[in-house]
Amino acid sequence: MSFTIFPAIDLRGGQVVRLRHGDPAQQTTFSDDPAAVARHWESLGAKWLHVVNLDAALAGRDQGQGRGQGLNLNLNLNLNLNLSLSPNLRRLAEIRAATQIPIQFGGGLREIDDIALALALGATRVVLGTVAVRQPQVVAQAVARFGAERIVVGIDARAGRAAIEGWQETSTVDAISVGRLMRDLGVTCGVYTDISRDGALTGVNVMATAQLAAATGLKIIASGGVAGLDDIISLAGHVQDGIEGVIVGQALYTGALDLREALARA
Repeated sequence: MSFTIFPAIDLRGGQVVRLRHGDPAQQTTFSDDPAAVARHWESLGAKWLHVVNLDAALAGRDQGQGRGQGLNLNLNLNLNLNLSLSPNLRRLAEIRAATQIPIQFGGGLREIDDIALALALGATRVVLGTVAVRQPQVVAQAVARFGAERIVVGIDARAGRAAIEGWQETSTVDAISVGRLMRDLGVTCGVYTDISRDGALTGVNVMATAQLAAATGLKIIASGGVAGLDDIISLAGHVQDGIEGVIVGQALYTGALDLREALARA
């Protein structure tokens, strides 16, 4: 069994940012060169990247996705694409061209064409959140078309309830019920985010993450609140319970966590 640390690259307007508790009004901008940031994490030993299109997550769908066009893109990634791409989708393509490691990508993926385009632009697998709550049949279609290894469910929880639409709404469905339904539809992996802790460096919710894995049978990647090395060690100690990794953002960007040390300890 292995444990993976995913450095997060959250994109807004083409820049690398962090939001506290997912609040667009509480934004810190860290870089205007996401590809350079991606190369930096790769150079430190990262085996995966976690990239999020925040604009699409907040808007409901990326308006530059060019539905129905260009889904047979050449992965030589000539960035002069004959396709109207948003800044964040162009950044995804640039990150793919600049790095060798796999990319987990999410944010605003609501339809099969959205997923196909993200994969064509270089995502190794995609994270589906809002659509898993509102249109689970789309998740089933995605698993059937692309394979379970390319589809991850995003279970973002506020007080135990699944949050949707870029965390701006809280549904009436509990996180465990979402996870169980996704498992029944063929999904094998999920990302669990405790929104109350995200970006706050208050410590990850290890027990809730382990409980979700146990209750759903999904392999779970933890997210939200990582404050330092102790969180990494604690999560890695629950690999046998179904926790297979962690997404880290704020702690890396503020220097609270050293990626090389975390990878060595994990």
